[in-house]
Amino acid sequence: MTAPPPGRPTLLVLDAEPLPRLGGLTGRARIEHTDAAGLGARLPIADVLLVWDFPTDAVRGAWPGGGPRPRWVHTASTRVDHLPCAGLAASRTVLTNARGIFEQPVAEYVAALVLALAKDLPRTRDLQRDREWRPREVARVAGTRACVVGSGPVGRAIARTLKALEVTVSVVGRVPLTGIHGPDDLDRLIARADWVIAAAPLTDRTRGMFDARRFGVMQPSARFVNVSHGALVDEEALAAALSKRWIAGAALDVLRQEPPGPESPLWRVQDLLLSPRMSGSTVGRYDELGRQFVELFTRWEAGRPLPNVVDPRRGYVPGY
Repeated sequence: MTAPPPGRPTLLVLDAEPLPRLGGLTGRARIEHTDAAGLGARLPIADVLLVWDFPTDAVRGAWPGGGPRPRWVHTASTRVDHLPCAGLAASRTVLTNARGIFEQPVAEYVAALVLALAKDLPRTRDLQRDREWRPREVARVAGTRACVVGSGPVGRAIARTLKALEVTVSVVGRVPLTGIHGPDDLDRLIARADWVIAAAPLTDRTRGMFDARRFGVMQPSARFVNVSHGALVDEEALAAALSKRWIAGAALDVLRQEPPGPESPLWRVQDLLLSPRMSGSTVGRYDELGRQFVELFTRWEAGRPLPNVVDPRRGYVPGY
C-alpha cells in the first residue's frame, strides 16, 4: 500500500454530526475539517480523507478536480457506492471501509423484522391504536426457509442469526463456494424460500436484480427484506407484487429515495414495513467507528498493511 509521508500527515475529515472522536491522533496528524461545500478546495491538502459524512456524494463530485489526491480514503460505512470508485481505481489511493462494525447489528435487525412479520406485530400495534381486540393465529419461524442474497460479512452474519432461530438458510454469492450458492441457483432458491433477504453490495450486476420477474418467482407466502441498498429493488414492481398478493409481505430498511416523497405509493402499500435505515443504527456506533479509524491509522502510520481494503472496481472487499 502507499506509505505515509514523512512528518505529521494531514487528515481531512468530511464532517457530519456527531463529529468523530479522534483524540488518539493528537500530535500524530494535522486534523482538518470540511463540509461538503468546501471539500473540493481542501482535498489536495489531504494525505488521508475520512469520509465521516458517508451518505453524501460530495467526494464523487470533488475527486476529479486538480491537485494531488489523498493516499488513503476511509469511509465510515460498509457501502462505497457514494465514492468515485472509477477515479480511485485509476489512482494509487487505498480505499477502506468500516467492515466489522455493522454486521451483527444488521443481522439482529433482520431477525427482528422476520419475527415481527411472522408474528404480525405491525398489525397488532395498529389494532391496539384502534382499540380493537382481535385474537388470531400467527406463523412459526422455526422450520422455515430463508435465502440470503449476499455472501459477504453482513450476509453471513444474517445467516448465522437466522439459523439460531432454527431457520434453514441458503446463501447466494457472486460465485459458488463451499456452503455458498452461485447466481445460477438464485431463482431456484427464492422460489421455495419463506424469507428472501437482500444483503448484496450494489454493483452493475446487482442493480435492479429484484424486479417483477423475481417477485413472480417467489411463492405467495414469501416475505422480502432489503437491508442493503435501495437500488437493488424495483420498488414499483415490489408494490405491485404486494398489491396482487404475489408475495405475502416485505420490509425495506433502504430505499432509492430517502425519505420517499409524500405522494410515494410506498407509504400506502399494504403489508410493507418501512424503516429509515435503522438496521445499523445502534447506540454507541459512532464511538466504535472512531476507534476503528484510529486503529487503522496506527497501522497505516507504521506502514503496515490495512485490513478492509475495498476493490473499487468491484465495490466491496474481495474474498467474499
